[in-house]
Amino acid sequence: MNDAGLAPMLERAFRRKKPAAVALVINSPGGSPAQSSLISARIRRLAEEHEIPVYAFVEDVAASGGYYLASAADEIWVDQHSIVGSIGVISAGFGFQDLIARHGVERRVYTAGKSKSMLDPFQQEKPEDIARLKALQEQIHEGFIDHVKARRGARLADDDDLFTGEVWVGAKATEVGLADGVGHLVPKMKERFGDKVRFVPYGMRRSLFQRIGSQVFGGLTAELEERALWARYGL
Repeated sequence: MNDAGLAPMLERAFRRKKPAAVALVINSPGGSPAQSSLISARIRRLAEEHEIPVYAFVEDVAASGGYYLASAADEIWVDQHSIVGSIGVISAGFGFQDLIARHGVERRVYTAGKSKSMLDPFQQEKPEDIARLKALQEQIHEGFIDHVKARRGARLADDDDLFTGEVWVGAKATEVGLADGVGHLVPKMKERFGDKVRFVPYGMRRSLFQRIGSQVFGGLTAELEERALWARYGL
């Protein structure tokens, strides 16, 4: 999921016949910080341009980048079992230097620029590389925190764990200000706009070639990456 892929769907949702509101169904354990930021910025631009309120409804998870997207909404509603939060930054990988050494493989790296081979998984970790990565993570984390504070404002509780990567479930997310309450899309929208409210679902459009290509070339990798993200929350 990225900004370019979601842009046409979001444009249709906000522009078609002046809707009373746009509801986002969020079910994501996270992803790219940059894409989360780009998508959120697009949602806010469209909402402000068309003066349309935005509601987010969390299903299983709105964590990390998933919560970044949810906080683009004016209100966030969760299920009693939804996992919400994880306002932090994570990087993970593997070290293969001992493995290739056991098999008699020599790694040869030639660079112009001392930081070009930072955190090469086939070389021993260097303290300076870890320090550089930490510095990058902290910058991204600060941007994430600023975004949440700007969107949630005074609703946020004074809780030391709020920006540590901690997660909360259901009503607990409301207590710390990351959500506005427990509520589901259809009843909540009827409560706000009346029983005659009509729902128009939107989804991402992909060509036949894109669908086949993603299944053949990207399916396995994407599934492994996605499962790793979901597994962090026991799902």
